[in-house]
Amino acid sequence: MNLLLILGILFIALFILIPVLERYGKSYSPEEVSKISRWAMPLVALLIIVQILLYFFW
Repeated sequence: MNLLLILGILFIALFILIPVLERYGKSYSPEEVSKISRWAMPLVALLIIVQILLYFFW
């Protein structure tokens, strides 16, 4: 029952937040998007390494 309640709240929040963010959110230029996306894969790799270290040494 708790799981259904949490999922329901999450879906309601998504249906409210997505239109609000699309309306009032900042639109990025392709240069800004390429600058941001350049950091995505190194951060994912760092996150995986940290999770592996936490798994084995915590």
